Parts: sequence; C-alpha cells; structure tokens
Amino acid sequence: MIVTLIVLTLALLLSLVFIYFAVTEKDLLKAVVFSAGQSVCYAILLHTMAAPDIAMTYLAVSVGLYSALLVFVISKTERYEV
Repeated sequence: MIVTLIVLTLALLLSLVFIYFAVTEKDLLKAVVFSAGQSVCYAILLHTMAAPDIAMTYLAVSVGLYSALLVFVISKTERYEV
C-alpha cells in the first residue's frame, strides 16, 4: 500500500514539473517532449490505479499520435516562440 502511494506521489509531482517546463519553454519542440513526458506520468498514474487498458490507450494517443501531429505542425511553422 505504501509503495503504491509513493509511486502515485512521485508520478504526480514529476508530471507537475513536466507541465511547468512545457508551459514556460520557448522552443516548441522541447515543449512537445515535455508534454509527452507529462502524458507518460499520467499513464503511470492510471496503471497504478488499476486501469491498464486506459493507460495503454492514453499512451498510444497522447504520446504517439498527438506528439507526432504536433511535431508535423511545428515543422510547417517556426520552431521558436517569439
């Protein structure tokens, strides 16, 4: 029980760090990487809370499709935010 709470706390804190870096980053490609890291932390949270099917779907969509789409859009525009 205590290990589960520690994993949940660490994943939540790490996701908050990733969110902060994604919002404050001027390089849009790095912001996408931080957003993907935040999504991985949320998938760990979902898996720890006994929802592995939702965690796998969340990983495929948020880290895979969403990140690939954003990288494609960034390649069509400027990489750095003004």
